[in-house]
Amino acid sequence: MAHQIKKNLGVITHRGGAEFRVWAPFAKQVYIDGTFTPNGKQPLTSEDDGYWFALIHGAEPGHQYKYIIETPDGRLLERNDPRARAITSSDKGFSVIVDNEFDWQSDNFVMPPKCDHVIYELHVGTFNRPDAATSGTFDSAIEKLDYLRDLGINIIELMPVTSMAFSNGWGYAPNHIFSVESMLGGRHGLMKFVRACHQHGIGVILDVVYNHFYGDTDLWRFDGWSENDRGGIYFYNDERGDTPWGGRPDYGRPEVRQFILDNVAMWFAEYHIDGLRVDSTIYMRNTAGRDNDPDHDISDAWSLLQDIVSLAHKIKPDSLIIAEDSASNAQIVAPRLDGGCGFDSQWELGFPHALRAALGLSTDQPNLDGIQYEFNHAYGSDAFARTIFSDSHDTAANGSVRLNEAVAPAGGATLFAREKTLLANAVTLTSPGIPMLLQGSEFLQDGSFNDWAALEWQKTEKYAGIVTAHRHLLDLRHNRYGHTGGLQGQSTALFHVNTDGLVIGYHRWNNGGIGDDVIVVANFSSTDYNHYAMQFPLGGKWHIRFNSSWRGYSKDFRSGHQSIIHADKNSTAHFSLPAYTLYILSQE
Repeated sequence: MAHQIKKNLGVITHRGGAEFRVWAPFAKQVYIDGTFTPNGKQPLTSEDDGYWFALIHGAEPGHQYKYIIETPDGRLLERNDPRARAITSSDKGFSVIVDNEFDWQSDNFVMPPKCDHVIYELHVGTFNRPDAATSGTFDSAIEKLDYLRDLGINIIELMPVTSMAFSNGWGYAPNHIFSVESMLGGRHGLMKFVRACHQHGIGVILDVVYNHFYGDTDLWRFDGWSENDRGGIYFYNDERGDTPWGGRPDYGRPEVRQFILDNVAMWFAEYHIDGLRVDSTIYMRNTAGRDNDPDHDISDAWSLLQDIVSLAHKIKPDSLIIAEDSASNAQIVAPRLDGGCGFDSQWELGFPHALRAALGLSTDQPNLDGIQYEFNHAYGSDAFARTIFSDSHDTAANGSVRLNEAVAPAGGATLFAREKTLLANAVTLTSPGIPMLLQGSEFLQDGSFNDWAALEWQKTEKYAGIVTAHRHLLDLRHNRYGHTGGLQGQSTALFHVNTDGLVIGYHRWNNGGIGDDVIVVANFSSTDYNHYAMQFPLGGKWHIRFNSSWRGYSKDFRSGHQSIIHADKNSTAHFSLPAYTLYILSQE
């Protein structure tokens, strides 16, 4: 069977009609049945290379259709177009012909430099729900963009929005990866959202899932053929096809690789997406989900990941391409010329667990072991090759809860919960890496993450001081006042570690000097230190730019306004340091 890859797959509309082309190499015959075929299904012509084609006059945007595939043994299989840009319903719906008309209003958004990125992980269905019975949509999410911009967010990471099983969920059970979920607002809804984000100065990156396709999908045994009771032409038909969540695509089959790469290109070309977060790359490249395990490696996946990154950067050179790879393999972000995949960054999955251990939420006794590891862990020379967070959709679910709920179950808003959550987020926003906040973290959303409980926006007023604290943190992270440039610098030194007292000090800088050098001091303990001594890396007068325990953020917090810390000629500083407090210091 020939492996010629055609570029004009799916539907191409013309004045007065449309072309249809589908890959079904084991079909005896393929038909199309739609609202434009009033006399019943119409046959496609075999192009003798596994592809089938039809030019149908009268087919136009808005018309619905399905393919009917006749197998060699006489079965008739109803299938949606694998490349349909819209599906009426994710479960048993119909493919829809779409137009490519959308007014982008001279969209010329440019991504901020990577050192300035602050990501907000957002689940459209729960982010801003109109009521308890109605899913959130792209339109309802747009209503909160002023809030996110004013908070200091400049990148939104959307959890997957492709058509998914049951039309709701987290998004990680995709069954039509070219179609945007209609319940969320569909194709034009996503376009409107991206356009609005760009108008607010916010980039949009999208979670994509290529490690598996949900089992109950039209791709499964698409044209009737399969081997070993597995998935057919889109999947591996041996043990490589097995994952805990659905069939693994056959990354070695040229037509499947092109299917995935064309999907990548679509997000940038048609939706003006600014980046991708590729889900579970470890399960793409290894059947057991392990690193350094050559017996289970899938070499085709590694080269496909390289191609995904290369294609994305070719289409949009300033795009942000992130991998979720639990192995923390430095080759994920190493350049392709050095054998790496070339990702811009990867999720640092150990970071939230290090924070929880330091706060005594996951161990019998609080400890700084994980914190020390994280501050000494880097991928090459790029501090921003790590995406770091105190919580994500994973750490706040799967039997766990959000960090503040772990501190104080059934509410997550006690004094300790507020102090510890703010401390954890402050460490995240001042550590080397691209920081990310999980939706609602900044106003103490409680419970676990799920796909039905809406964010409680009234908490932005109830805990307005905590929101203000996050806004102040983000102002400093973005160096809005010109005196915290080091928070965007490549250099970090963990210069003070008090393992018994649970206090750390770290120095952030780029070139060094006034306006660049930043010192961060964090107390993970329940002890109020009235006279704490610390050897700073530099002497002189240091201004407290941020104090997480300031009573201006919450009336029951521990600190008044302490503005200056002096380090003597030996660079020794003496200062008070309340429990669960973080200071950000810089010089004039």
